[in-house]
Amino acid sequence: MSPLRTTVHLLRHGEVYNPEQILYGRLPGYRLSEHGERQAEAVAEALAGEDITVLLASPLERAQQTAAAIAASHGLEVVTEPNLIEAANAFEGSIGVGDGALRRPSAWPKLINPFRPSWGEPYAGIAARMRAAVHRARELAAGHTAVCVSHQLPIWTLRRSLEGKRLWHDPRRRECALASLTSLVFDGTRLAELRYREPAGSSDPKVTGA
Repeated sequence: MSPLRTTVHLLRHGEVYNPEQILYGRLPGYRLSEHGERQAEAVAEALAGEDITVLLASPLERAQQTAAAIAASHGLEVVTEPNLIEAANAFEGSIGVGDGALRRPSAWPKLINPFRPSWGEPYAGIAARMRAAVHRARELAAGHTAVCVSHQLPIWTLRRSLEGKRLWHDPRRRECALASLTSLVFDGTRLAELRYREPAGSSDPKVTGA
């Protein structure tokens, strides 16, 4: 018998209301903007015809809101998956690494090793927990489709890991727009295909606070 074919969509949440333009990371209280809500609806519409049986989401509000649109259209429950959470970052609540940190001596100890990175959760750890979340989704949705709502850096780090690329990278070159879908197609447990699309349109990869 042929192995079961299962698709796991990694969905980045929609645009967040962030007038101060800070790096909000895991801070509570950051929800979708009106445009972000429309992006979530656009993705739900794009996935309307798919056989989605499992819906996992990061515990952060913006991810839960994005997942809610798909839950409503498919009659599903949003299951919180801690492994899908945004990456930890020492600059959370202030500026980003590339926004003047080098001019502040107090920030220098956090910038010692950009390849790890020293200012936040190690890339290898992000990739490992994202793999765990994807395989949980694949097992739960075996033979069908799962959606995992997460964040830009975790999704991009996982993609680079799956493609056998080094995990440190230039953030300006991430292919992971707001409300985009990075889709993993499995034959049994084997990754057979990786696809990417932007059903809600493109966005700048440098948008503050993925």
